[in-house]
Amino acid sequence: MALIEVIMPKMGESIMEATILKWLKGIGEKIEADEYLLEVATDKIDTEVPCTESGILTEILVQEGEIAEIGKPICIIDTEGEEGDTSPKAEIISEKLAQEIEEIKILTGINLDPTSQETVSNAGARFYSPLVLSISKEENISTAELDAIVGSGSDGRVTKHDILAYLENRKTAKVSIPVVKTPEKIVSSSAPVFTSGTDEIIQMDRMRKMIAERMIESKRVAPHVTSFVETDMTNVAIWRNNAKDAFKKQYGENITYTPILVEAIVNAIKDFPQINASVNGDKIIYKKNINVGMAVALPNGNLIVPVIHHADSYNLIGLTKKINDLTKRARENKLKPEDLEGGTYTFSNIGTFGNIMGTPIIVQPQVAIMAFGAIQKKPAVIETPQGDLLGIRHKMFISHSYDHRIVDGSLGGQFVKRVSDYLEAFDIDRKL
Repeated sequence: MALIEVIMPKMGESIMEATILKWLKGIGEKIEADEYLLEVATDKIDTEVPCTESGILTEILVQEGEIAEIGKPICIIDTEGEEGDTSPKAEIISEKLAQEIEEIKILTGINLDPTSQETVSNAGARFYSPLVLSISKEENISTAELDAIVGSGSDGRVTKHDILAYLENRKTAKVSIPVVKTPEKIVSSSAPVFTSGTDEIIQMDRMRKMIAERMIESKRVAPHVTSFVETDMTNVAIWRNNAKDAFKKQYGENITYTPILVEAIVNAIKDFPQINASVNGDKIIYKKNINVGMAVALPNGNLIVPVIHHADSYNLIGLTKKINDLTKRARENKLKPEDLEGGTYTFSNIGTFGNIMGTPIIVQPQVAIMAFGAIQKKPAVIETPQGDLLGIRHKMFISHSYDHRIVDGSLGGQFVKRVSDYLEAFDIDRKL
């Protein structure tokens, strides 16, 4: 018998824990190496985790709905066992599991069915899985509300899909729960959406809570300074307008302004590698790889930052394909943990929202972040050998926020100006 501990793998930079959503294998079931073992959720994505070994799942150390620490064991695999094992070791494991369940029943009063990982009671007559209870707690669903959900599982039990469908329908219907306002507080049921007069109060979801915490932490540890440059994007705008149809036909991809902006960032990082850094205590770490993170707005209003790894290794065509792929998968919740880790510099294209400029918050532990505003047609002075002229130009503001502990105004200002220079010098006759 060879018992192997399966370790919770790294899920991305700065992620130290994950919530177990669902075990895809039960105790006693056989699993192959690289076969998906469980579903987990981090503050960034929900994803499936493959097993590192082949064998029999003999013990689950972290249950559904519980928090698993990165680098700590989550289950035990018997690499020499066979499915349906009835050897003494299997009996010992079963006895241990039954003993643990009995202890939980005594300590908590919760009735657990030892034959299933999906039978956790809420102290009422109906049984709910740990995942369902976790979701209901996260979404502030009351016991009465939970009992009213029609379940599609065995014996009418509520499954993950049942409760998620209920939540989606409730959001669509914009259900409001009546409240009674007192001089000190608002009294209501535990539903996540309710009204008080003309106000609507909703509970933050898990991702929004984590975004809030990280933004506060970034502002706390890093003194932010922001520099601005107005850039002439006329050459870029004319070239893209002339090339987009041919690009789509030849490569099957829509070319936006984003890959051109990333290309300019990469070229500027090569000129100013000190900006491609991170901070660890009182140490500055200068990064050799250029991994550009791009902020992507999700349909639910939250934000996620997938990373273009080795961005300097792509040409404009490669950048276009990579950016389109990451953006599409981000909005479909199909990113993998490795898509979110290792970023060394980040940008946000706030111009897509019609914003002309902003003051972005640094993604820790990086030292700078850039925001590109909307491209607008403006009257401008054009310098020519024959004299100055007035003309209509495509203009865009670039905002550059940087950590003043590490990046002084000289470096921060020169860097954003260099990005602008590359964009203004874009070859209008560039070939695909």
